[in-house]
Amino acid sequence: MEQKLVDFVGEASNFVWGPPMLILLVGTGIYLTFLLKGLQFRSLFHSLYLALIKRKESGAAEGDITHFQALMTALAATVGTGNIAGVATAIYVGGPGALFWMWMTGLVGMATKYSEALLAVKYREKDEAGNMRGGPMYYISKGLGWKWLGSLFAMFAAIAAFGIGNMVQSNSVADAVQANFGVPLWVTGIILAVATALVILGGIKSIARVTQVFVPIMIIFYMIAGLVVVIINFTLIPETFALIFKSAFSPTAASGGFLGAMVMQTIRFGVARGVFSNESGLGSSAIAAAAAQTKNPVSQALVSMTQTFIDTIVVCSFTGFVIISTGAWTSGETGARLTSMAFSQGLPGEWGGIIVTLGLIFFAYSTILGWSYYGEKSIEYLLGAKSVKPYRIIFCIFVGIGAVAKLDLVWGIADVFNGLMAIPNLIGLLFLSKVIASETRKYFYAKDSSE
Repeated sequence: MEQKLVDFVGEASNFVWGPPMLILLVGTGIYLTFLLKGLQFRSLFHSLYLALIKRKESGAAEGDITHFQALMTALAATVGTGNIAGVATAIYVGGPGALFWMWMTGLVGMATKYSEALLAVKYREKDEAGNMRGGPMYYISKGLGWKWLGSLFAMFAAIAAFGIGNMVQSNSVADAVQANFGVPLWVTGIILAVATALVILGGIKSIARVTQVFVPIMIIFYMIAGLVVVIINFTLIPETFALIFKSAFSPTAASGGFLGAMVMQTIRFGVARGVFSNESGLGSSAIAAAAAQTKNPVSQALVSMTQTFIDTIVVCSFTGFVIISTGAWTSGETGARLTSMAFSQGLPGEWGGIIVTLGLIFFAYSTILGWSYYGEKSIEYLLGAKSVKPYRIIFCIFVGIGAVAKLDLVWGIADVFNGLMAIPNLIGLLFLSKVIASETRKYFYAKDSSE
């Protein structure tokens, strides 16, 4: 009976994340790219400056956390197992060309991420305690007047938070730690639950203080490890690039343990894993953007779109280059095992496996922190402010449960609801696209006039 339920949920997941959804997600990104006249390309350096150098606006601005903290909280949620296992799965199924389509998804996804953050700040509001709250549920209900659709998004996000942002992550960490260090699952579960409680019980300001330090360190640590492997194999860089671009537009022949892939298969899995990694179009990171201290929705939107650039164009690329340049992609392995094998081949001794394991631990834990806030704000929208504290406690308990549970069914359900989040969010983006364009024009007209 349980297996039939798992199979049914698996089929539902394949349907939700099928070609129509991927076309809608990427199509919305392409539409917004044209609407905004390629803003993500024209303003990328300005966005990186706002995010990484300026960090906060001068003068008084409403909000709970800085630009940088909002970005790091959103990155905490998106830079996760998808950057390690997701990239590997895409290359295993679709060949090296899948990395190219992940890049394309990331580039158009930057326009989507920008639009989500802009609307989140524009339509945000204060709660009873004076804290900011916003996200797709607010810009759908206030901007379109469709409260029922906003509630639907909040329900999907709240359910997804307990799966993809909680139990699935703690389970991945517990498995990796047991396999590599022999630590029992329940011990890892308790440690993770306590570590999560110490941060999230303090709310968004506590989460932001931790992620602004933790997230940059974990990303830089992983990038340095990947860079070392790329440097060791630097003579293969031109060949790696050639293989990526060639495989993106022509079938990839079977090689070693790799069974080969058609072009449509390469595109589908590249796009699917790209969306899974950066979450552009799902609307989740807009919830963190709404808490930022800013006087203008566009300034935070510019910062937020760098999240997709960092996640997909930077971090995923390092994973992909290591897997392809070492030749591990032909091994027949997939997921985190493939990434671990690639780093082990590229680095001396046992460092490769250790680095991937540590990466999984850090990335998964950061995802738990980021998604705890997404789920909290979704529950608050549905049930009110009094539900927040009980939610935080229950969320921490489920982190521990996830470490020791069998999660085939949980993973499938979480995957379905994670995908369902995109539908109301994309409706909101498309119907409010005139607002996005108008706010953008006003910001850049004022900016150009002041120079």
